[in-house]
Amino acid sequence: MATEQLYLRSIEAGYYTNFGATVTSVDAEKVTLDRTLFYPLGGGQNWDTGTLEGPNGLLNVHEVRGRGSILHSLDTNHQLEVGDEVKGSVDWQRRHAHMRMHTAQHIVSGVVYETFNGARTVGNQIHHDRSRIDFNPISFTEEMLEQISQTVNQLIDENHKVTDSTMTREEVNAEMPPDRTNMNLLPASVKQLRVVKIGDNIDLCPCAGTHVRELSEIGHMKITGKKSKGKGTQRITYELQIPQINPQPIHERL
Repeated sequence: MATEQLYLRSIEAGYYTNFGATVTSVDAEKVTLDRTLFYPLGGGQNWDTGTLEGPNGLLNVHEVRGRGSILHSLDTNHQLEVGDEVKGSVDWQRRHAHMRMHTAQHIVSGVVYETFNGARTVGNQIHHDRSRIDFNPISFTEEMLEQISQTVNQLIDENHKVTDSTMTREEVNAEMPPDRTNMNLLPASVKQLRVVKIGDNIDLCPCAGTHVRELSEIGHMKITGKKSKGKGTQRITYELQIPQINPQPIHERL
């Protein structure tokens, strides 16, 4: 049974931290729910953590994985059974850090593509305190990195809005080059795509991650290093500074 991924309902849904669900399967310390706000590892973004409150008390969610059925790794003595009702709560500080980092990644990837002859993003990893992006083909100089930083931070200061929608592959390709959106990495069977858009086509990309509502929530981006990964691929790492806006989570239960 597939788990309903509540965070995909909208950009706004990423700000909710509390939800109710029913246990649908149990495998040792891992449980599957019929619905969840917890983001599972995927798309370069790390998983959410938090708690589940069940009939036997509060349980820590250590790890979340999966795409169809989402597996929540709990304490080994959780005692949950199929059919149990639970109340979930997502760690907001970690969630929002991932939202900021992931939206920043979209901006950096878009800026590098547009500025440096269509250099593509070929890998990324989003953590709460640092992140990295791999680009190809490119060899960054210090001047290029400074140009990226200045352009990205100017866009953040302009505080563009972030929105999501459902589009077909053809609609996405009509607005952005397929190599910029890495359309070739998506299964051909997927026709309807959840698309995240920044401003007026600053970036538009199929993505199932969680994102901020507006760029001022990100804080300035600081590139902390670069590293060659061979065959024309270079990795840059970055961190985020304190943002202008510090939004509060929505405590209402989904």
